[in-house]
Amino acid sequence: MKTAISIDNLSYSYPDGHQALSGITLRVATGEKVALIGPNGAGKSTLLLHLNGILIGSGSIQIMGLEPTPKNLPAVRAQVGLVFQNPDDQLFSPTVFEDVAYGPIYQGLDEQLINDRVDQALCDVQMQSYRERISHHLSLGEKKRIAIATVLSMQPEILVLDEPSSGLDPRARRELICLLRGFKHTLLIATHDLFLVRDLTPRTVVIDNGLVAYDGDTLELLRDKATLADHGLELPL
Repeated sequence: MKTAISIDNLSYSYPDGHQALSGITLRVATGEKVALIGPNGAGKSTLLLHLNGILIGSGSIQIMGLEPTPKNLPAVRAQVGLVFQNPDDQLFSPTVFEDVAYGPIYQGLDEQLINDRVDQALCDVQMQSYRERISHHLSLGEKKRIAIATVLSMQPEILVLDEPSSGLDPRARRELICLLRGFKHTLLIATHDLFLVRDLTPRTVVIDNGLVAYDGDTLELLRDKATLADHGLELPL
């Protein structure tokens, strides 16, 4: 299968000297659904921010065969749809339409294509009737869907989601899992929600202390209570 994400020996230290990543090597194939789990401060979010050039560390990264160099950044960012944990970080326009249209407008598309992209993205997240709604009046679950639509409208190959189920009630969480399960995109999901991991991602990568501590079958990992405990993880009762 074609490689969507290729990371070799990636290391990164913050300006205060904290070593967040220490030689991460990872491959994600096109169409794979992969969970990225680990304790707080393990380096998960730092890794995600390297995928579209927000952070630049040492080592090598390729996104659909492109390195996130300054010259390639527009093309790389068009391939990677990054959905933040807090949808209010992503929704800043007066209406849902304007939020979802922002990316296609930035891409310089014509008006008809912008409208088509918005309609398709809202359809993909089952929010077609929300086009003229005020974004900040929506529920958290609705906002999370619209935040996903804002990146779908740019038609990326890869969706990168940071804690997508955080704060959701059980119904909204289940609906989100069903929605993501139907996507054909490559998915890389950083989360603490091990039930979401069990239900959605066949492969799981554990990051701890900036290192890959496990990379393999999700169900095998979830049956291994000792490995989970070693990395500050446990399934809820």
